[in-house]
Amino acid sequence: MLRAGLGRRSRLCGGGLWRSPRPAAASGSASPRCPGALSGASASPRNGGGARGEGAPPAGASNVKPLDAVKILDLTRVLAGPFATMILGDLGAEVIKVERPGAGDDTRAWGPPFAGTESVYFLSVNRNKKSIAINMKDSKGAKLIRELAAVSDVFVENYVPGKLAEMGLGYEDIKKIAPHIVYCSITGYGQTGPMVQRGGYDSIAAAVSGLMHITGHEDGEPVRPGVAMTDLATGLYTYGAIMAGLLQRHKTGKGLHIDCNLLSSQVACLTHVAANYLNCKIEAKRWGTAHGSIVPYQVLHNGLVMEMNHPTAGKIAVPGPGVRYSEFAVSHPKPPPLVGQHTVEILKGMLGYEDDAIEELLCTGAVAQHEVR
Repeated sequence: MLRAGLGRRSRLCGGGLWRSPRPAAASGSASPRCPGALSGASASPRNGGGARGEGAPPAGASNVKPLDAVKILDLTRVLAGPFATMILGDLGAEVIKVERPGAGDDTRAWGPPFAGTESVYFLSVNRNKKSIAINMKDSKGAKLIRELAAVSDVFVENYVPGKLAEMGLGYEDIKKIAPHIVYCSITGYGQTGPMVQRGGYDSIAAAVSGLMHITGHEDGEPVRPGVAMTDLATGLYTYGAIMAGLLQRHKTGKGLHIDCNLLSSQVACLTHVAANYLNCKIEAKRWGTAHGSIVPYQVLHNGLVMEMNHPTAGKIAVPGPGVRYSEFAVSHPKPPPLVGQHTVEILKGMLGYEDDAIEELLCTGAVAQHEVR
């Protein structure tokens, strides 16, 4: 049972389709106040936060989404991980994006172009999320991550293997306090092997896997695709794996660890090209805009665009999800959050923290709240 100090209230976490029932966390003592720390913070407290049935639309309600009431704790940044969690958010999941106080996700600074002060790169893959700014190197910050994991369904991270374990946030650590958790790791080269400690980069994985070797003009040099296809493919594999993990937990009542990595994802995407070599020793070549098996070949687009009103960038438009569904609409998306925009809301609504405890965390720098003007 996880002891959640700093003024957290006790509550029950109910069972349901996505989570097996488990005991509630115990209450701790309140902490000293830090006057004025919450001034200007935008927060709307909610009741409960961990129960699977709470907040779900009643049976027969219109536009019910597959992941309504499922909570995703998202420690990923840049592209593959955020792309995967964005899709989960499109399907109704509550995505809690954990960011560094101040800087936030690396891609917040990637530009131009910028929409106002916001990076368009960041805006493109972070809709339908809430942001909490936590310093995980602070012991209180790491404790908050563990508390959030205890009331979440899925934990997604894309750190170099072993990095989170050093902070007490690895799979084995989280499993002890949240045995129900579907813990998904995204890395460059997997959890074992000679390259395990190397960072994962789309262009390097595209080269090592052979994707660049088969891309470009027939008599030209290997080239990188126009978008980070290896990252995006890994994000899609991650999304599917998490969905499978949730179904597996529903069947067994137990959580699990999912290993996704750039190299494996891209090699899998070589499909018939890889099979040609493995089975017939036929080495692939570059064909320009032609296709090695079917010429001519036509790459298709659905033209879906989503528009949202961002608190600082104003009206923005980003590519929408690549899948449509007959029984519900992926509509009315929420704009990508500012760094720490929902810190107070999450601490209150999801963990049950009192104002004085939140004020202390804000004062000590363990968390940060963005003031929306």
